[in-house]
Amino acid sequence: MPDAVATAPPSPADHCVLVAGRRLLTPFPRRADLDELPADVTWVPLGALDGVRVWAADLPDRITSLGRWRPWPAVAATLDEPLAALAGRALQIVTWRHSHRFCGACATELTDVPGEHARRCPGCDLYVPMQLSPAVLTAIRRGDEILLVKHTYGPTELWALVAGFVEAGESLEEAVHREVGEEVGLTVSDLRYFGSQPWAMSGPGVVLTGFLATAAPGAEPVVDGKELAEARWWPLNALPEALPPAYSISRWLIDAAAKEPGGTAG
Repeated sequence: MPDAVATAPPSPADHCVLVAGRRLLTPFPRRADLDELPADVTWVPLGALDGVRVWAADLPDRITSLGRWRPWPAVAATLDEPLAALAGRALQIVTWRHSHRFCGACATELTDVPGEHARRCPGCDLYVPMQLSPAVLTAIRRGDEILLVKHTYGPTELWALVAGFVEAGESLEEAVHREVGEEVGLTVSDLRYFGSQPWAMSGPGVVLTGFLATAAPGAEPVVDGKELAEARWWPLNALPEALPPAYSISRWLIDAAAKEPGGTAG
């Protein structure tokens, strides 16, 4: 259960998620097993797991004697929920704290707000919460086919889904229609909400929201040439091997689209 309640210092039995740069220590240790840590480590509450408190700590350097340090995608690919979610939450919060150290209005160093993942300026009283960045991604069906795209950034070898960040004043549904229109030149209907997932790989506070949608028979994509390199329809019973990882909502959406009535995957 996520929360920001601090009962510092961590007790010896509490779980700890250590972050150094963009890597996490695995397996996650108990506080009693971390005698090598510097005394000035700042512990950040993440919540509780099966009634045991969980904490994150940001280290300036990896201490190799503690264990193996791995990037979040590798951690998430091998852990079940809720451990994978804890790893992503720790990485997001630590990254946010790195990038929000000083007040954007008067440059005074920010202080933590007790009980929240937020900071406040002691100089001008500016309140700085950890802001979320919602993004949408859409699995588009055309009969027994699904539209998959290759991006010009990130893991360019993967066949993924049309996606993009929600703009100010825009609903999630409006963002879907805009992104689909901008990136592949299509109009979709029968828009259905699927679910959401925090996504540490894209930065602090990113939350992916997934949708299923339908394109008209005969509709053909036209890529924008900026964010997308390629877009094509794939038969649901003959999908490419280079798909998003199994722990991602992108893959969950692709699998869900294939299992919907009219799909051919079982």
